[in-house]
Amino acid sequence: MGGYGGILRRGYWIEFKDTVRHVALNTAGIIIYLFAIKSSEEVSRLAMGYFPFIAVVLLYLGRILLKHWLKRHKGPASGKRAMVLVTSKDNYKDAIDNFLNNPYSEFHIVGAAVVDWKEGQDAALEQYRGVEVTGNQVHILDFIRSNWVDEVLFSIPMEVPFPDDLYSKCTVMGITVHLKLARLGEDLANQVVEKIEGYTVLSSSVNMATAKQVFFKRAMDIAGGIVGLILTGLIFIVVAPIIYIKSPGPIFFKQWRVGKNGRKFKICKFRSMYMDAEERKKELMAQNNIKDGMMFKMDDDPRIIKGIGNFIRDYSLDEFPQFWNVLKGDMSLVGTRPPTVDEWEKYDLHHRTRLAIKPGLTGLWQVSGRSKITDFEEVVRLDTEYIKKWSIGQDMKILLKTVGVVLGKEGSM
Repeated sequence: MGGYGGILRRGYWIEFKDTVRHVALNTAGIIIYLFAIKSSEEVSRLAMGYFPFIAVVLLYLGRILLKHWLKRHKGPASGKRAMVLVTSKDNYKDAIDNFLNNPYSEFHIVGAAVVDWKEGQDAALEQYRGVEVTGNQVHILDFIRSNWVDEVLFSIPMEVPFPDDLYSKCTVMGITVHLKLARLGEDLANQVVEKIEGYTVLSSSVNMATAKQVFFKRAMDIAGGIVGLILTGLIFIVVAPIIYIKSPGPIFFKQWRVGKNGRKFKICKFRSMYMDAEERKKELMAQNNIKDGMMFKMDDDPRIIKGIGNFIRDYSLDEFPQFWNVLKGDMSLVGTRPPTVDEWEKYDLHHRTRLAIKPGLTGLWQVSGRSKITDFEEVVRLDTEYIKKWSIGQDMKILLKTVGVVLGKEGSM
């Protein structure tokens, strides 16, 4: 029902009224449900009388505790969205203060850019209240591209030329962009007017999901993650002894990957390669004259464990432990392939669009050719198309197609 949206912006009295409304609607829903299935006589009327009062007290207490927790925990650990401010030399301190002085802010300021810093002057300013401030647009673009940045706010006074190039490159990267309404740039397809720390802004994003859509997608991920982990346990019983016999060492392979908007997390897979696979990768890339390594794949890869490696890769059995990442929230059932850290560091600006959403176990490019697609730009195009046209129905179609693709052994996911 979206009851926790903007929870830090609401006062205690408004929070109490919202809690009462929430409990009242749920109580009415329960009563209607019991009446509809003709089971109302099975529930104590005294219990139904106590329920809303107890629920209001406990739910309101839970919300107040959450408010206090969010206020005490600063930075990425709080779960706040990572924000970069783009403003002018005269206004950047006020802009940073607006965020840092608000204990209810839903944003963590990770950097600021001053667009009117004159050429010939030192473009690297000192930190202000712990926030790195720079006048070098190349530096801020590199920072946004290679770090965890969820959103960018442009607050440029009318007398300062608008940084159209910086704005367009941020949108190319798939980052949510907020534009103070005093200055409007080029329109995007998905825009909404909202308030951020006293600023009325026009927010643009590659795609925008409603609270209900986010809820249903997460519910699908949780249900799929639970089922997937049960299957992972059954697969472990069979493949784990074979992996260990063929190549003594850990059964699972763990590796740092880059997720939504630059968040790093550890991915877990059944090990299908020998222990020295990562060390031999550079040697094989040099032998095969592969320079970027964006999609390193080769036929008859000598790093794959003989007898079991190709089997578990053909049927994507090595991917099953990633259901733990799905359950944790690092990944989704459907999304884009999470790149390795070294791949991420080589990304151009438009490649970053792939990470505007959570990475997934499967996605549009996997069911459109999987390993047959070797052009990374084509992968980026398909992933961007998926993000722009995303819907719950599309996810369901991709999941159904994935089953057929895996059973048909059409390459590895």
